[in-house]
Amino acid sequence: MALVILPGLNNLIEDISEEKKLPPNVVEAALREALLKGYEKYRRTFYIGVNADPFDEEYFSNFDVGLDLDEEGYRILSSKIIVEEVESEDHQISLVEVKQVADDAQIGDTVVLDVTPEKEDFGRMAASTTKQVLAQKLRDQQRKMIQEEFADLEDPVLTARVIRFERQSVIMGVSSGIGRPEVEAELPKRDQLPNDNYRANATFKVFLKEVSEIARKGPQLFVSRANAGLVVYLFENEVPEIQEGTVKIVAVSREANPPSRAVGPRTKVAVDSIEKEVDPVGACIGARGARIQQVVNELRGEKIDVIKWSSDPIQYILNSLSPAKVDLVRLVDPEGQHAHVLVPPDQLSLAIGREGQNVRLAARLTGWKIDVKNSHEYDQEAEDEAVSELIIQREDEENLQREAELKLEAEQAERAAEDARLRELYPLPEDDQEYEEQQLEGDSYLDNDQLETEQNNEISASEERKR
Repeated sequence: MALVILPGLNNLIEDISEEKKLPPNVVEAALREALLKGYEKYRRTFYIGVNADPFDEEYFSNFDVGLDLDEEGYRILSSKIIVEEVESEDHQISLVEVKQVADDAQIGDTVVLDVTPEKEDFGRMAASTTKQVLAQKLRDQQRKMIQEEFADLEDPVLTARVIRFERQSVIMGVSSGIGRPEVEAELPKRDQLPNDNYRANATFKVFLKEVSEIARKGPQLFVSRANAGLVVYLFENEVPEIQEGTVKIVAVSREANPPSRAVGPRTKVAVDSIEKEVDPVGACIGARGARIQQVVNELRGEKIDVIKWSSDPIQYILNSLSPAKVDLVRLVDPEGQHAHVLVPPDQLSLAIGREGQNVRLAARLTGWKIDVKNSHEYDQEAEDEAVSELIIQREDEENLQREAELKLEAEQAERAAEDARLRELYPLPEDDQEYEEQQLEGDSYLDNDQLETEQNNEISASEERKR
């Protein structure tokens, strides 16, 4: 068959390459695969309404598509094995036929033949299949490239540009590096900061949360301005001591989207130093607050408390409630990590924070349950009694959980032992080696019987043809 001409093939590949941000060779490979699927559809249409489709998944594995970019066209090619007698015309060709054009051909050799149908015969259904498969393959390639490009980024913080708005989400353009094309990323409502002004073409630092796949949309990047990782990144870039490893960020507790508009975004950062002469808090704040101010500016005025981490839970809890002044920290239930913090009456509201934000962040930062109490009204005996009841309740719940786990383990062990006992008394056929040998012998006899039957059928058919 002649080459099927596709006018403007080169321009088509270039346009798709530019639009989808894919290399031309990737577009060419997708086009070849799509044309091959279209050819499969063309072949299958001959059996619609006639009988069952004879083609299995591997039937077209020896077919390929050859693109001719110079003449802007394509051919369908089939690799066929030379045989004495042809059983499958799509996979084999007779030696006699090949000898007509190649005298040195031998049985077992492979030849490539042009089996391209006429353009008029290709059919609307086949053309539609080609178009659909091409679109799908291009989406697959985009997903693969995006996943490879962004999934293993060493630096998860990117510079993003506002492109448009969809419902409550902001669609932003992000790039994995200098010279790399922009890829769209979604910034959902829950990951936005209340003080951000997301106007068109405005740029922000964003944290890459995940690379996932959405049905009918293909690959999708999700970024965040509310993730605690963004705070860590900003401090690492502003504080040389953190980059050098002298100061380290131990924990971060962030509430970027408070439950009420009356409360602003706030973050607590616990830092430590591996050198005694270095003040980790002072290093993060900087001279006259210059370093932390850069972080605050990037987060659009978010309040940030930098506190010193301590291995002593009492000191750590005390520091975490900064800027409130604390009289006493009592670890009323160390095993359950429950503490009472006693503060003066004038510090009570500051320690708790507006709508409980300060103590809530401190609890997340330290991992302790913190109850802030008025030191002037604190009744230690009554409080200890109440805590004792809570401890008893917690221990009872833990004991019930352990008992349930032990009971489940015992039941599983009992069932396993019973199964083993029954299997020993009444072995299953597959446990018997002699059974396996008999099965193999039976299969062999069955194969021989089938072979003999097939041979007799062939002899009968041959005799019938002779008559």
